[in-house]
Amino acid sequence: MKKAALALSILAASTSAAWAQSSVQLYGIVDVGLRWTSNANAGSSEKQVIPGGMSQSRLGVNVTEDMGGGLKAIANLEHRLNSDTGTVAAADFWRQSWVGIQSADFGRLTLGRQYNILFDIYTSTYASFKYSPYIEAYKPEIGLSMGARQDNMVKYLFEKGPIRGEVQVSAGEGNSQNKSFGGLLRYNQGPIAFGGAFLQVEDTLGKKVKGYTAGGAYTSGPWYINLSWATNKFDRGGLLGAAYTSGLLGNVLNAAANDVKKRDMISVGAAYQLTPQLNLGAHYWYATQTHYSAALANTKSKGHYVAFVADYAFSKRTDAYLELDYTKHEGAVRFANNAEKRGGSIVGIRHRF
Repeated sequence: MKKAALALSILAASTSAAWAQSSVQLYGIVDVGLRWTSNANAGSSEKQVIPGGMSQSRLGVNVTEDMGGGLKAIANLEHRLNSDTGTVAAADFWRQSWVGIQSADFGRLTLGRQYNILFDIYTSTYASFKYSPYIEAYKPEIGLSMGARQDNMVKYLFEKGPIRGEVQVSAGEGNSQNKSFGGLLRYNQGPIAFGGAFLQVEDTLGKKVKGYTAGGAYTSGPWYINLSWATNKFDRGGLLGAAYTSGLLGNVLNAAANDVKKRDMISVGAAYQLTPQLNLGAHYWYATQTHYSAALANTKSKGHYVAFVADYAFSKRTDAYLELDYTKHEGAVRFANNAEKRGGSIVGIRHRF
């Protein structure tokens, strides 16, 4: 009996030691905003409590196990939620779900559902706003990220000094619309960061969507300035056309969603840290779109998007913000109620943990 108790105590000690090598971090964001929108319903304005003005509310788990010799096992699970109602924000409960290996000498290999390389280059290198990569409730730039995530992905990241490279491949696996490959390259040294990326996604019909982006950012004292370009090119008759061209904003409909030939966007922005607590930012996006159909062959649809943000940090984790935005469309792009113009504003509070 004593021998059995001793064996169990040794086993428990060894198990505790093994677990001690792992780090499990619970993290999240809770963001709720009050939004006013003009021309929302049959031309009338709309007032809403929205589940995230600057950031989508989320709950996630990061896991790291130090295996020695500069080698680590890593994993991530991240769930997005509607903070105003407590409901699920998307059909995929886990917006990220991946596991991988990270080496100090050989980079990082991850497998599972992850952000794609278009999203990676944008948020890491020339994000629209320094303190928050984009405005969750008003993000025209994300409309060219080709879904922002891919399923069944294998992604390799390597970083040496100021240079970072990434490659992604997704098999597609039968009836999945996420067969993809692409890569990015970025340089970040001192106040300067610039880079570019390419991604191709193929549907089950063999039709392809190709995305390209390039840009840079400059940070000097309280100033942050960024400039970027992006394009999406669509094969005619593809199944991904409607998914990737449903709008540059979540509530924008395109009258020719399955007939888009090419979409381009140029964006420029600046932010200024007025005080240690108060950050001011402004951004402008200009998009153009061409079509396959004979009726729209000579039509170049256009979109003008502008936003201003004032963000006040109460602490490192809690901030309040005021956002103002304006949208103007031309050509074959409209809002759901057929409006061409729309204004909006958000007052909100966000907490990170």
